[in-house]
Amino acid sequence: MNSIKKEVELYDGMCHWLDTYLKDKYKNKPCNIIVVDCHSVTLDSVLEKYKIINYYPQVVGLNIEIDVLGMVVWNNRAEIYFIEAKKARLTLQNLGQLLVYCKLCNPEESFLLSPAGLGSLDKVLNVLKREDLLDYGSGKRIKKIKVAKWDLTREVIDNHSIIPKL
Repeated sequence: MNSIKKEVELYDGMCHWLDTYLKDKYKNKPCNIIVVDCHSVTLDSVLEKYKIINYYPQVVGLNIEIDVLGMVVWNNRAEIYFIEAKKARLTLQNLGQLLVYCKLCNPEESFLLSPAGLGSLDKVLNVLKREDLLDYGSGKRIKKIKVAKWDLTREVIDNHSIIPKL
């Protein structure tokens, strides 16, 4: 069923999906949307390249590699979006890695996606009901990592699988 041999095969479709998602989310807003597959380069080097590192000084030198990065840039601010892709069923380790990245970088939204589905995260999120493990951000606005199954055929998120339910 899962014909993916390497994780890198997922990135192109996820880039297209995120680009569409962001263009829809920010339509009629005066901003520039950039989506890149940056799995083999550090986040700080990508933010430097697109001249938005000044909005995320905390990421400098952290050696974080995000699979797919979305950037929404205005004249005086920027927002980042993360997708972490896995070809196998999702595990607590996958969530832990992305959660630490989110707590350090505070992206506007973050997605943990796999065509193979939840794996051991199913018990954590659905049986133990520990959606609090998806929380990041600070102050008044707590954000949640969105965990979902990636639909390989349609190259979109399977909306029925998203946790937390939107």
